[in-house]
Amino acid sequence: MTIQDSGFMMEDGVSCLPCTPEEQKKIVIDLRNESERNLKEGNFYFVISSRWFRKWERYVGIDADANLIGNQSSDSRHTNVASSMVAEMPGAIDNSDIVQNGSDCNCKENAIQLRRNLMEGRDYALVPQRVWEKLHEWYKGGPALPRKMILQGVYHRTFDVEVYPLRLKLIDSRDESQSVIWLSRKASLSELFQRVCALRGIEQNKARIWDYFNKRKHTQLSASNRSLEESNLQMDQDILLEEVDGHHSSRFGLDSRGNELALVSMEPSRSSFTIAGGPTLANGHSSGFKSNQYPGSSLSSGLKDTDDGFDAYNTVRKGEKRGLAGLQNLGNTCFMNSALQCLVHTPPLVEYFLKDYSDEINTENPLGMHGELALAFGELLRKLWSSGQTAIAPRVFKGKLARFSPQFSGYNQHDSQELLAFLLDGLHEDLNRVKEKPYIELKDADGRPDEVVAAESWKNHKARNDSVIVDVCQGQYKSTLVCPVCNKISITFDPFMYLSLPLPSTITRTMTVTVFYGDGSGLPMPYTVSVLKNGFCKDLLLALRTACCLKTDENLLLAEVYENKIYRYLEMPLEPLASIKDDEHIVAFRIQKKGMEKTKLVIFHRWQEKSTTDYLKSGKELFGTPLITYLGEEQPSGADIETAVSKVLSPFKRMHSSAKAHIGKGSDFLSDGLDELCSSSDAQSIENAEFEGALSTDLSLRLLLTDDRVMNFKAFKKDTLFEPGKILSVVMDWTDKEQGLYDASYLKDIPEVHKAGFAAKKTRKEAISLSSCLDAFLVEEPLGPDDMWYCPRCKEHRQAVKKLDLWMLPEIIVFHLKRFTYGRYLKNKIDTFVNFPIHNLDLSKYVKNKDGQSYVYELYAISNHYGGLGGGHYTAYAKLIDENRWYHFDDGHVSPVNESDIKTSAAYLLFYKRVNESKMEIGESSYSHSTS
Repeated sequence: MTIQDSGFMMEDGVSCLPCTPEEQKKIVIDLRNESERNLKEGNFYFVISSRWFRKWERYVGIDADANLIGNQSSDSRHTNVASSMVAEMPGAIDNSDIVQNGSDCNCKENAIQLRRNLMEGRDYALVPQRVWEKLHEWYKGGPALPRKMILQGVYHRTFDVEVYPLRLKLIDSRDESQSVIWLSRKASLSELFQRVCALRGIEQNKARIWDYFNKRKHTQLSASNRSLEESNLQMDQDILLEEVDGHHSSRFGLDSRGNELALVSMEPSRSSFTIAGGPTLANGHSSGFKSNQYPGSSLSSGLKDTDDGFDAYNTVRKGEKRGLAGLQNLGNTCFMNSALQCLVHTPPLVEYFLKDYSDEINTENPLGMHGELALAFGELLRKLWSSGQTAIAPRVFKGKLARFSPQFSGYNQHDSQELLAFLLDGLHEDLNRVKEKPYIELKDADGRPDEVVAAESWKNHKARNDSVIVDVCQGQYKSTLVCPVCNKISITFDPFMYLSLPLPSTITRTMTVTVFYGDGSGLPMPYTVSVLKNGFCKDLLLALRTACCLKTDENLLLAEVYENKIYRYLEMPLEPLASIKDDEHIVAFRIQKKGMEKTKLVIFHRWQEKSTTDYLKSGKELFGTPLITYLGEEQPSGADIETAVSKVLSPFKRMHSSAKAHIGKGSDFLSDGLDELCSSSDAQSIENAEFEGALSTDLSLRLLLTDDRVMNFKAFKKDTLFEPGKILSVVMDWTDKEQGLYDASYLKDIPEVHKAGFAAKKTRKEAISLSSCLDAFLVEEPLGPDDMWYCPRCKEHRQAVKKLDLWMLPEIIVFHLKRFTYGRYLKNKIDTFVNFPIHNLDLSKYVKNKDGQSYVYELYAISNHYGGLGGGHYTAYAKLIDENRWYHFDDGHVSPVNESDIKTSAAYLLFYKRVNESKMEIGESSYSHSTS
């Protein structure tokens, strides 16, 4: 049965929902709040497609602007009366766009898996179990995608929903068969043994399971309470099952000659741990030393586990270059690999971590990671600088990262800058030479000279923070706040580890929309327009009106096309453009204003197989973009639909065809109507009928009445009358004959809203300079309303004016180009080319401390981000200082690159090293050095 005005057929026969939109909204909000108050490990949450969930939110008014009605511009009066008062009902829950099985929702629940690289908010929403149960009770549909809440972190415990459980590929050495096992990364090794033994029919005391990463035996796993995550098992990696009763053997324990391999446990000694081991490097420093294990720490747990798929330290062959090892991608870890390559090619850090730094490891710092992060990073750096050009899999390091910073656990894509910030701060705390931080009472400037206040501030900072990271990477800036009421001036000097620079020209966005003629008077044409990023649909409509020279008696109807259907109409003038993603397909239909109050006709297309006579069969695939027109008659008939279809198709007619598309001749039988839409007394269901003379004999087009989801089909006659003002949907079956008469390519492959692509644009068009980004960072500006400053004189929070100035610059300076802007639904990527110098970056004019020092820098590394969000990719460029040559680090692949090719619009993090300065001694005060 059809629900009135929704175009949605309830499969259970219910004709209306038991709750109004307002009641649904209240029930869901109450259930969500109750769930937030009762967070605990093991709670179930359900994954729902954002496409469906946003439609439901609009329907119940969760994200609706109360001022939408009445604020419509004259250019957007095409909004239909019903939809301007209330958003369309969303229909059955449809998760087909986020599952790997596509639209097949009838498969077993445990066989349904999410598509990879989905992002919360952009692709899916998470709702508590009781919310899902209510939504499913109201709307049915699915499939259900339950996920458990887990507790993450060591010192900072956080709840997280494990959207992507760990997927392991089990290889049974007895018959070399392969199976797939899904388990939570928090599951224990005992649970893994139980699952494997049950699946493969083997007794647990006869099962031996190996960590078989990269098809190589690493560690023999033992049934214990240790989690899979702590065991460094990665998404999609192999594990190997062997039977130990002696009756079964396989090639998995043999070398290339068939000899049995000696398998050595990679676990570290219980009595001591090795920070690094291996050969003496070319710089004369030994790459290994041992230290006693710190009491109460867990530094030995897995530290020496070979996580690289080959011997822990391959001897560097004579003449082989160092520092050219890649990092394997462990599943969306390109962001981590990019940031790590930049750090491990930072000369002062390379020098530091190749030496004995054990005396500086701080295991007692409550703000640190008990030294484990510094040890894991140092171990990884030594491997990268001693392994020749063999790629390393940083499994142990990723495991430490997940333990101490849960936001980087799992297998989602993350931001390389966020990782860099965590690493620098974590390394500093793990290597802080200050064991007991003194309490220091801060003083106001009180008119004292800047030099005095800055020196005092830096001295206080160093009294609590003293590490190699402070020595090398930290600078100081001056912050001036002025109260707009009493003119109170507050001056402070604060440390910084990197500078996040805004891009000046980042307020606009280009969007491509394909415009169709609703009356069939012309071919469709894509138009690319520039609009404000934070604008609304009315701004897009205004830009399109100008671009396509819209006539005064025409309006534009915006719609999103998804899977060859109209997914939604963008009819609200204040719908944020941020809700339209770059990879979506948006179309607009030019419609005569005078006809928009009449019956809307939506025309879908699908291929009609020659051998198929069952035209009611729904197994044929849709193709192309649906077309929209309006029927001018007061009470439209089947014949009017024929005429409208012919008229809308007329622009696609091939030039060589002489056939005339004249619909309506021949037999007056066409098809039967949908019950709720047809008023003809003789409407009846037709099954397996033939379309003899349905259209002219030249075309033989076949039309069926359908719903907006193209799931149900019924035939109708030429004299069938339809209720006016409704939305009618028909599907047209195409045969080879129609393909010969009409050029269907115009209906296919409409462009995306914005195609970012993975090839970075090197165009200098609209390029901005690094200096202009610095100017924008240092410009005087008022604080935001959510970032008010407490004025000590007024005793109130004020929207003060803030001005930043650079006071002291470090040896290593990192510039973060703020390419990502944040909206409700997604981040936006800014691809603007930033022109940055490779050599002789002189920052002296920006430094307010006139100490006579030279502040000239040279670029040595870049973290790049290509493509859009979620589907983007990180790489790195790094310069080997000793040979003065640049290399491209793309996960495990490393290749030389010309210096002229490293400047692209993908540049995200820029790493500079100061030149023409004597190197700082590790441990010496950066401040005293820079002001001496």
